[in-house]
Amino acid sequence: MTVTADTAGVPDLATLQRRAAQRAAERAGGQDRLRGHIVCDGLVRIFKTEGIEVVALQGLDLVIDRGELVAIVGASGSGKSTLLNILSGLDTPTAGIARVAEYDLLSLSNRKRLSYRREVVGFVWQQTGRNLLPYLTAVENVELPMRLAGRGGGSRARRERARELLDLVGVGYCADRRPGQMSGGEQQRCAVAVAVANDPEVLFADEPTGELDEATGAEVFAALRTINAELGVTIVVVTHDHAVAGQVRRTVGIRDGRTATEVRRTARLDADGNTELVSEEYAVLDRTGRMQLPVAFVDALSLRDRVRLNLEPDHVEVRPGADGRQERGSAK
Repeated sequence: MTVTADTAGVPDLATLQRRAAQRAAERAGGQDRLRGHIVCDGLVRIFKTEGIEVVALQGLDLVIDRGELVAIVGASGSGKSTLLNILSGLDTPTAGIARVAEYDLLSLSNRKRLSYRREVVGFVWQQTGRNLLPYLTAVENVELPMRLAGRGGGSRARRERARELLDLVGVGYCADRRPGQMSGGEQQRCAVAVAVANDPEVLFADEPTGELDEATGAEVFAALRTINAELGVTIVVVTHDHAVAGQVRRTVGIRDGRTATEVRRTARLDADGNTELVSEEYAVLDRTGRMQLPVAFVDALSLRDRVRLNLEPDHVEVRPGADGRQERGSAK
């Protein structure tokens, strides 16, 4: 699968990725601090209700580098929203390791958790009404986090920064409008500006285009890409929209509370000298050697209960186990 970059004066995805990495390095103070901005190792989250335990995350592993823009996809109930709530400081994991920007999310005190949520991370909700206060204008909404945190200098400096951020996400013309005077897409782009008002290291977005049509959703995602490229903010987007997920260099698929797949897109030049993105999908192998076979593979070969593994010089062969039926094929 290849995706040709837009040549109508808009930076292609590879260019935006390089710019984001450069800005992230500047924020981090050097290349040696780029890796492992978000780390999950054996992450477990168990919910208990009326004596019933529900395991939402079952030993999830994930590493996201500083400056990356990553989409996390998965079916309803796969654990992706639980993961986002833990990483954003809204929930506490049951066991394992969850670290964001050197903050250990399992051991944060209430005071440090509040500081983490106010200064280190930003958040954009799916519901547009949750992101903005209806009685404030767009510029006042962006100023508010800076005022609450005592950041941004004086009132004039905060106002200037708020207007700059609104311009950056393409809604500077909405500065003096209240949310009720804006479209859903304009509200979400304002919400992105609010989320980065305090210059967080990481921005989390939970289905930010879920209530928008395709064209409007593309505008919101373009705003996220711009923030990533211009400010070097690490961005994690949870989405079910595969069209949105296809606009990032890395998409992580979650299934049954574990990371199951990754799609990585690398840039290369085609025969005409144009930049194109080549997509490759991988199964994720955790540190104990476990991986999840794609459901389509399992169904196609009627794999059940147990399988045969054969080690070949350059691959591992997976065949249906002996159960009295004739073997129908193999997955390599």
